[in-house]
Amino acid sequence: MVPVKHIAIAGNIGSGKTTLAEKLGKQYGWVPLFESVDHNPYLRDFYSDMTRWAFHLQIYFLNSRFNQIRQIRESGKTIVQDRTIYEDAHIFAANLHRSGHINDRDYQSYLDIYNSMIHFVQAPDLLIYLRADIPKLVHQIAKRNRDFEYNIKLEYLKNLNEHYENWISSYQHGKLLVVDVNNLDFVERVEDFSFIVSKIELELNSLFS
Repeated sequence: MVPVKHIAIAGNIGSGKTTLAEKLGKQYGWVPLFESVDHNPYLRDFYSDMTRWAFHLQIYFLNSRFNQIRQIRESGKTIVQDRTIYEDAHIFAANLHRSGHINDRDYQSYLDIYNSMIHFVQAPDLLIYLRADIPKLVHQIAKRNRDFEYNIKLEYLKNLNEHYENWISSYQHGKLLVVDVNNLDFVERVEDFSFIVSKIELELNSLFS
């Protein structure tokens, strides 16, 4: 495997980012860097009242992700990151603004902070996007059984998927690998995980060829 510094995994809620990050970490000795979920002070409130807590949640995630970028830059190891700072702005904050949960004034303040931060952000060596349709996402969310996610609406997931597809279609920050996971189970089926690994290795080898 060629030497890389930063692998990032993007995808909607329930697409399998965290699980894939864990498995790749074990496969290659990479250090997984996870999204702050269990210790997030706003997430549970957000799913109960999106309009009240949307701005607070997005600022928390933005700051958390920026701190992760600092950790990646300072680390001497290869990091596999669960979700990127790009998604915070282009997917989640954008969707909440379009849906009316973040007003124009707060959204502009958010974008001002994001645009200041992004100048210090170096793109991952490889971005892996896990593409999943709504039935797959719903199944995966139900399977992990987080009580605060019971309030997630199908329309919310659908809107996020639309934002993801628009963002991925114009992604130009670096190398991109799109993996359709609708018919894959890389936890239970070794051959499915091997399939993903082979695609990743092909992309990483091409970086240095």
